[in-house]
Amino acid sequence: MDSSLRVVVVMDYQNVHLTAHGIFVPDRQLWEALISPMNFARTAVRRRNDKQRSGFPPGELAAVYAFRGLPNSAYDSAQHRRATAQAHQWRQEGAIVELRDLKYDYQRQADGTPATNIHGRKIPTGPGREKGVDVLVALTCMRQAQRNDIDVVILASRDTDLVPVLDTLVDMRKENAAIAKIETVAWFDSEQRKGGSLRPTGGRRVWNTNMDRACFEASLDRHDYR
Repeated sequence: MDSSLRVVVVMDYQNVHLTAHGIFVPDRQLWEALISPMNFARTAVRRRNDKQRSGFPPGELAAVYAFRGLPNSAYDSAQHRRATAQAHQWRQEGAIVELRDLKYDYQRQADGTPATNIHGRKIPTGPGREKGVDVLVALTCMRQAQRNDIDVVILASRDTDLVPVLDTLVDMRKENAAIAKIETVAWFDSEQRKGGSLRPTGGRRVWNTNMDRACFEASLDRHDYR
């Protein structure tokens, strides 16, 4: 009988990507820290299994979900093209990728109405920002944890807005052993002591897997989208 645990990895993609850049290659271009969701998930599960104590069943990757913002093609066509191409590649590799349109603030005229350019388009005042990605991540963790064919859900993010989902799933599992175990994964550079994991509150505890520089290298997306 197969005693391995079925694992789902749920990624707050931009959080994972930007955190990796800040920890491991802060002086290089952002695209040099681009992460492949499948490479990341496989590396995370492998690292988790290596760190488990003897006698604990290993995990087997069942799926990886990655959620990310999508720039507007009218305001940033190059970034829109790259993000779309990356999502296509990651889906080809087996990841489940959802892109959510970025939200923008716009210039206003004196009367408070949106200003427009010569093409009649509203004029953004800055780069777009992600909106609702953390909600999608939280909902996916909740849904996957309640499936009867999933044993472990690994949350990949350091966004503290997601702490409530950790708390909720820890409490739910105490009441119902059929709920999947919630775990976290985080980048950590042991040499520089940089990084850290998301933690639940109120004395609750979850297993965290630290991903070092070697894990970062193994997780990279090395395709050229420029």
